[in-house]
Amino acid sequence: MKYALFLGCVIPTEQYQYELSFRAIAPLLGIEVVDMDGSSCCGVPVKGYNVVGWLFLAARNMAIAENLGLDLLTLCNGCYNSFVEAKHYLETKPDVMEKVNDSLALEGLEYHGSVKLVHVLEVLRTHIDIEHMKDSLKHTLDGFKIAPHYGCHALRPSDIIEYVDSEDPQIMDDLIKALGASSEYYPEKLDCCGSTITGVDYEASFKLTGAKIEALQKRGFDALVTVCPFCQKMYDGKQEAIKRIMKDQKPMLPVFYLPQLIGIALGLDNESLGLNFNATPIDDFLRGLY
Repeated sequence: MKYALFLGCVIPTEQYQYELSFRAIAPLLGIEVVDMDGSSCCGVPVKGYNVVGWLFLAARNMAIAENLGLDLLTLCNGCYNSFVEAKHYLETKPDVMEKVNDSLALEGLEYHGSVKLVHVLEVLRTHIDIEHMKDSLKHTLDGFKIAPHYGCHALRPSDIIEYVDSEDPQIMDDLIKALGASSEYYPEKLDCCGSTITGVDYEASFKLTGAKIEALQKRGFDALVTVCPFCQKMYDGKQEAIKRIMKDQKPMLPVFYLPQLIGIALGLDNESLGLNFNATPIDDFLRGLY
């Protein structure tokens, strides 16, 4: 299957390992992606103070995907959420859609509302044979206990995001188990990473992040897995700062993107998965695997 791949702003500018690892595993899973020439920001940064500006940016990218005749695949939770909410908004406000299209016409674009929006989790669930995944693995994750972190914007608002159960999501859990690891329920599973309040109160945001990491360590998890660049930035990139704020001297918890974990199990090399870009120490985890 072929998808129009939308990377957003954060992934191609700083979270390189997410793009690298997804592009590395995609051909092995029968996933073909087409880059969206001319794509721009999803619009979510301006949503709070310019709704029409947000809708214009979101519709512009969705119109590009429509012109390609492909479903729009997003790796970023925030971008996915922006598109889903914008699509719903424009479906219920034809006068606003007309206004947005007047602006899009200046670039020769028109948004029709026909594009299908798919989150990376939905795509991986579609293309991975859960029952037979172990047969194709070079390294099974037997003996590892791995916690999935879905992130808020992959799940809510639940009335318009329908590919997953927002109260009891299991897609990541099932994929982790297909790789041979255990993925037990933990009460903090749906907790926010704290990223959205970093600019308002960084200490409070780091405490939210740190509280979850501490809980996972106490529960004996070997690693945390994410599908959101903002969540990864917090859990993977901020642990040193969190240790200083929370006075936590425990070793850092390894954090991976889900495509990285899948690629490791499929036997792909570290460079192709961008593992050198991970901030948390992952060497002990990898030695235990190999």
